Amino acid sequence: MDQINSTPFALGYRMPARFDEHAQTLVTFPPIEEGIATDIGGFRDEIEAIVRGIARFEQVTLIADPADFAEATTRVGDVADVVEIPVDLCWIRDNGPIFVRNEAGELAGVHFGFNGWGGRFSCDKTREMPAKLLDLLGITRFSTPFIGEGGGMSVDGLGTLITTEQNMRNDNRYAGISRDEVERHLHDYLGIETVIWLPLGLREDDATDGHVDNVVEFVAPGKVLVQTMPDKANPNYELLKENLEILKTARDALGRQLDIIEMDVLPYATVRDKRMAIPYTNAYVLNGAMVAPEVDPKLDDRGFKILEEAYPGRELVTCRSEWQALAGGGIGCVTQQIPASKTKGA
Repeated sequence: MDQINSTPFALGYRMPARFDEHAQTLVTFPPIEEGIATDIGGFRDEIEAIVRGIARFEQVTLIADPADFAEATTRVGDVADVVEIPVDLCWIRDNGPIFVRNEAGELAGVHFGFNGWGGRFSCDKTREMPAKLLDLLGITRFSTPFIGEGGGMSVDGLGTLITTEQNMRNDNRYAGISRDEVERHLHDYLGIETVIWLPLGLREDDATDGHVDNVVEFVAPGKVLVQTMPDKANPNYELLKENLEILKTARDALGRQLDIIEMDVLPYATVRDKRMAIPYTNAYVLNGAMVAPEVDPKLDDRGFKILEEAYPGRELVTCRSEWQALAGGGIGCVTQQIPASKTKGA
């Protein structure tokens, strides 16, 4: 059901944090078009492993293009609900609906505009996917032409959002739109009261123009996991240092200074002669667990230890993600949570 008479915030909806309790996780099975930039078989193997890992802890719905429905069902139909919806891209964090919840525990989905990350990729089918998915789920849809990619937003669930100027002020998405207009849209559709602006994302993140989830993620109210870099020779050294200084002086929507956990390791992998950063900060937290990239044996133990500090009491599940990285993303990018209703079980 479409809601056209008001905005989510005006009706009492607000975006919960990624670390909040989930009703389920959404994933998209990589369509054949994704093989242009990576190895489609390897990418699908990684997605299968992620789906199986998540399904141990919560329900998973896997969206598959009609051409891929049979293979997706064969791979994970025993652990996930596979639904048939036309798509030409994976990466549901960015092109799927973003969910909001009101005080009664009712959910709605915000269908943001999407243009293939600044016109880089064709997205005719995927652009319509959120409407079809929300209709299938029976969840109210709020539609806006304003572009919003979930990977460009980290929220605390209490009205604070962190993003980057590189992404959310980029002319390839927001030409002619002021910062005030961006903040007003985030307020109206997600219930955001305070936006913390960082200048840049990772240098290597050229496909999405510096998504924030590669450099910082809220792990609890008032607490953030922040990518840092001790190696001055790394191209990210200065920008990550600047991001850290901004976050040290920032205040959230409740006026609090942020508690910072530094992720001081950044692993790299080389695939098809391309060297790619695969940040642990882009892990996916779910009910009772977290799914993290397994990248470099020399660094993984340190990265996993920091993740366990950031998300205490959650089981660590690790998956390979090199083919995702080659295609432009990671584990946090191929997943999207549906928040649990606060009235569930009441």
